[in-house]
Amino acid sequence: QVQLVESGGGLVQAGGSLRLTCAQSGNIAGIYAMGWYRQAPGKQRELVARITSDGSTNYADSVKGRFTISRDNVKKTGYLPMNSLKPADTAVYYCHAARLPLAHYWGHGTHVTVSS
Repeated sequence: QVQLVESGGGLVQAGGSLRLTCAQSGNIAGIYAMGWYRQAPGKQRELVARITSDGSTNYADSVKGRFTISRDNVKKTGYLPMNSLKPADTAVYYCHAARLPLAHYWGHGTHVTVSS
């Protein structure tokens, strides 16, 4: 089992910054991808950013150039610094980890609210 705990959410004005952190514990051996998803009220959960074990990253078009995903395997922690935040970024942000072949793990989420 893998446990994921997010932190770093909060209320910020448009144009501000936050840094989300995902602390990983348990059996993280073989985790090949870690990512951040978000779900806004009334909308489906969507991928924000993802990083694989070889360092490859991909981002939602809406956050490219503003968010940067990283992962510290020694500290077993993932990060998502978010800059130039917009009201449209308001959502619950979830940390996700995947292990082949089909194991998926989720955190409980952290709220991000961006006021205009």
